[in-house]
Amino acid sequence: MSNLKNRKIKNSIFKSLVVIFALASAVPLLIILFFITKEGISSLNLNFLFSLPKPVGETGGGIANAIVGTFILIIIATVISVPTGIAIGIFLNEYKKHKLSYYTRLCVNILQGTPSIVIGMIAYLWIVKQIGSFSAFSGGIALSIMMLPVIITSTEETLKLLPYSLKESAYALGIPYYATILKVVLPAGINGILTGVMLSVARVAGETAPLLFTAFGSPFMNLDIMKPVSSLPHVIFTYATSPYNEFHSLAWGASFVLIAFVLIMNISAKMISKRWKVKF
Repeated sequence: MSNLKNRKIKNSIFKSLVVIFALASAVPLLIILFFITKEGISSLNLNFLFSLPKPVGETGGGIANAIVGTFILIIIATVISVPTGIAIGIFLNEYKKHKLSYYTRLCVNILQGTPSIVIGMIAYLWIVKQIGSFSAFSGGIALSIMMLPVIITSTEETLKLLPYSLKESAYALGIPYYATILKVVLPAGINGILTGVMLSVARVAGETAPLLFTAFGSPFMNLDIMKPVSSLPHVIFTYATSPYNEFHSLAWGASFVLIAFVLIMNISAKMISKRWKVKF
């Protein structure tokens, strides 16, 4: 009995430690969210969301150009990285022992650990210098490079979890290989793949360093992807480092909008993936 009692005590202590560490990891996030909400929500109004920045010395102004620019950059990055990342993830899963798979996986791991500012410099040399100007297109490519490792890894790991009997059933029905991958395997793994896509978008949505070398920023509303555009991270960086209190308030407001965007995007991804999830 004493041995059983000791085991129950140890089990209770271990559970308590797990709960404490879980709360300890969540507390910093909650504090950051609370502080950003407290400082930023006071700046939110229609003028802030739908107007352009004012010149230095004038009060008011907004971040409409940064919101539009952020969406443009994310759309460009997503269009480039999602098909490419999913295709590479499928290749790594289907040809696990291929020599090319080994080197591809190695490159993905190295790319995942590459600092964002280095990716920005590479995009500057490859694209900005070649076309002769900063642009949303070069910024989107820089962000797409950062998105690739997350999408590739999530796609490969998700497809690994699917039972091989799923493909065998499709082959038994006479479905060709490409149709099996596109219409059976990918829909079955949409939950994990979509989660990886949303995580990659959430990662690049707050990146500033690559955009300083590529999109550069603009105080105007610009829809041309071959010209510089503003973005929320760039606006936050610029306003937060300025000596004007008015700009500091705008930086807090932009931070709140960016956090809210990432939060809504993640919640939407969970809802969509839950609806499309295939049960075995």
